[in-house]
Amino acid sequence: MTTIPVIDFSKLDGEERAQTLAQISKGCEEWGFFQLVNHGIPVELLERVKKVGGECFKLEREEVFNKSRAVNLLNEFVESNKNGKVENVDWEDVFLLTDDNHNQWPSNTPQFKETMNEYRSEVKKLAERVLEVMDENLGLSKGYIKKAFNNNNNGAFFGTKVSHYPPCPHPEKVNGLRAHTDAGGVILLFQDDQVDGLQILKDGQWIDVPPIPNAIVINTGDQIEVLSNGKYKSVWHRVLSKPDGNRRSIASFYNPSLKATISPAPELLILEEKKVDQLIATYPTFVFGNYMNVYNEQKFLPKEPRFQAVAAI
Repeated sequence: MTTIPVIDFSKLDGEERAQTLAQISKGCEEWGFFQLVNHGIPVELLERVKKVGGECFKLEREEVFNKSRAVNLLNEFVESNKNGKVENVDWEDVFLLTDDNHNQWPSNTPQFKETMNEYRSEVKKLAERVLEVMDENLGLSKGYIKKAFNNNNNGAFFGTKVSHYPPCPHPEKVNGLRAHTDAGGVILLFQDDQVDGLQILKDGQWIDVPPIPNAIVINTGDQIEVLSNGKYKSVWHRVLSKPDGNRRSIASFYNPSLKATISPAPELLILEEKKVDQLIATYPTFVFGNYMNVYNEQKFLPKEPRFQAVAAI
């Protein structure tokens, strides 16, 4: 059975550092997804995140979701006896937390803000450690990717998407989350350890990302693909809707500043065949904010035209 790599991150600091670096390199190059265990985020904190996440949905989100566009469209679809799936909608309740002061924090869930702020601080540090490992594996100077994302101290964007995928009465008729690649840098997912549903596309087959208690799932976004000049690829993934269980999903994105200029690292440009000393970039140079404008319109479409479109801006 094919499963994505599970890597003990604590071994980076010991005698097995070289092997662990190689495992992460393989995870980035061959999979675009891997799971980290022993990653340094306290288990006690993760247990609190599970608790406030579940309580938040029950206390403040479930009633709203039951009146949402997704529920209404599915009901209409079923009543009309239509075949196929409901289009342009996901069976997902979602809200975003960022580093600015504009978050609309859940107000009726005890300790939600305090717990999530603590968690976001820890997962951001983990993200920066993962980026440093990518620097090392790619042969780049330490801090290269972080510096590229920060764009002269404008600050990388760090956001956390809090999602739930409630039980669906007709899971065959609606996606939990439609297939897509992620637009940004590195994504760190704390997924449900009881309810599955996350899948990645590898070699033409959809493969489950099995729940592992307190693991953090790592995947690379489109900007890592560009910076690595295609050595690391962003990977298509989706979430299935399920008839039972309420799936928790907390995805944190370490992305470039919207003003950051993104391009393949010069060290990773490749020699064009038959032309001595002629280096070429497989990907264009662009401003990340322009890429996001394209991505927001084409998120669920093939990614290659996005790169072509942003190159023309």
